[in-house]
Amino acid sequence: MDQDDTPATQFYVPGQYRPDQSVGFLMKRVMSSILAQADERLAALDLTHAQWLPLFKLASKHCDTIAALSRDLDLDPGAMTRSLDRLEAKGLVRRERSTEDRRVIHLVLTEEGKKVARKVPPVMAEVLNNHLRGFSEDEWKQLLALLSRMVANGDAMREPPAA
Repeated sequence: MDQDDTPATQFYVPGQYRPDQSVGFLMKRVMSSILAQADERLAALDLTHAQWLPLFKLASKHCDTIAALSRDLDLDPGAMTRSLDRLEAKGLVRRERSTEDRRVIHLVLTEEGKKVARKVPPVMAEVLNNHLRGFSEDEWKQLLALLSRMVANGDAMREPPAA
């Protein structure tokens, strides 16, 4: 059952499943294309998506620890640490021990990090707009709504069943 307790529609049937018609496969292809195009444009800043993504998150103040970034970006904490080590080596990020809890290390953008992070949103807007070429505003809004519903359905599948 899905989140509103109605049976899930059977759009895919074993034996008739075609990967080229898979929502997951197509979403992965779109994401791969978006990341490749963003990486190509951000290479001039010496950044890969493993670096510009946490840089952007830090700039938008969504996360400020390795654990929070790892959860938010669905990445292994070890991989996140390596990306942040590279950002720190480039002088874009620094680590600061929390004054409330000495076990917590906060991540802070340097002035150079803030300057570089400001260059990410225009690149992402360009890349995403190019991927949405030919869509109407209504189609764009519908796509966002449909993807949000899929995220909610996926989240509901991970929640423990109600007692």
